[in-house]
Amino acid sequence: MASPSDVASDQRWLWFIIILLLALQTALIVGLQRSRLKITRARQALCASRDALEEQVKARTESLHNTNDQLYQEIGRHEATELLLRETQEYLHSIINSMPSIIIGVSHRGFITHWNAAAEKRCDIPAEQALRQHILDVYPTLPIQSATIAETINAGTPYITENFQELYSGDTRFCDLTIYPLIAAQSIGAVIRIDDVTMRVRVENMMIQNEKMLSLGELAAGMAHEINNPLSTILHGVQNIYRRTSPELPANQVAAHSLGLELDALQQYFADRKVSQFLEDIREAGERSADIVTNMLDFSRHSNQRPQPYDLGHVISHGISLLKAEPSPLPDLVVDIDQSVPDLIGCAAEIQQVLLNLVRNAAQALGPNLDNQAKIFIQLQQKDDNAILTVKDNGPGMPEEVTRHIFEPFFTTKEIGLGTGLGLSVSYFIITEHHGGSISVNSTLGEGTEFVITLPLSKPATESTHNSAHQASPE
Repeated sequence: MASPSDVASDQRWLWFIIILLLALQTALIVGLQRSRLKITRARQALCASRDALEEQVKARTESLHNTNDQLYQEIGRHEATELLLRETQEYLHSIINSMPSIIIGVSHRGFITHWNAAAEKRCDIPAEQALRQHILDVYPTLPIQSATIAETINAGTPYITENFQELYSGDTRFCDLTIYPLIAAQSIGAVIRIDDVTMRVRVENMMIQNEKMLSLGELAAGMAHEINNPLSTILHGVQNIYRRTSPELPANQVAAHSLGLELDALQQYFADRKVSQFLEDIREAGERSADIVTNMLDFSRHSNQRPQPYDLGHVISHGISLLKAEPSPLPDLVVDIDQSVPDLIGCAAEIQQVLLNLVRNAAQALGPNLDNQAKIFIQLQQKDDNAILTVKDNGPGMPEEVTRHIFEPFFTTKEIGLGTGLGLSVSYFIITEHHGGSISVNSTLGEGTEFVITLPLSKPATESTHNSAHQASPE
């Protein structure tokens, strides 16, 4: 049996163990509580971080959405701008292509950067083929050089060439050419513009011709009367010489017998010394001068014949009959008359005079040695309210410097003594002044010459003027 001291000792150890266990339990509880607090604080910090991160993600996402929206808007604006630019470019191309002028863009060295529809039509070369080619390779007939383009761009002032000629579809055309220097931020080049001014040139020539006709009319009236007086004296003198030396007149026989002369011997002397030939030359020259004066007078007075209805087809047929009756050989005449052309108002004799003059000129242009290839084409047709009379030959043609002056008074390419240079001038005056029409010429070297007469089917506006002039003038 244990002693009381041992029991007390065991109890002390038991209490010590109990107290130690309670201290360990308390320490453990305190540690657990602290760990729980740390975990709670860590969770709270983690939640705060998560919330902050979510806010940042939300803000970043919203920012990205805003940036995306702005990007979409910018893309939309760019697409709208691109569409507008494309539409504007197409509109400008439509404007340029609808213009009748030839528009060609070139670089500083002359390579093509733009080629409009008129240029395609003129050169028969599509834009895809012409682009990036040199202008003179694609359009070799331009009256410019590569240096001209560069000099124009460097000078910064337009270069202009007027009324240069081009052969287009067998017809001579007149054009104006302008080079406009074009200086842009990306490149330096020029725009070449070519305008067809054939109608303007023809109108200007007609106006100049009309002025010349009016000036000649004023001059012709005075000159003709001044020349007629001495000319009549010359012709009468020649006629009297023939009469006074003729053996057939009794008065000449009496006068010669009283002086001891033989008229037959005098005639023989005239023949041996060619006096008769000299007199004949004087007479022919006087008559030719009289014809010139008569033609000149046609410029200074209106036709004395009252305009009458006439059948132009019949006038042509009758004129051809007269031509075939002449001794001079004629080339083959190819006649095409539209019988449906109605009667015109005017002077048939004057129109026939013009026709004969044109056909004779064509025959002379074909030359005396006619072959089967030589032809003169005479055509009558109706176009709108006009009758169109065409006289065309397949002769050698005329250069442009001749056709420009062909209707001028006293201008002729014939040898001296073979022409006065008034035939076409008189024809021009008859058609334009007496009949209110027009006459033009187209000629190509090596191909032939064509005269086109346009006569109005209605009564000419100048008839009233003619009538009033007849009433006011005793002539």
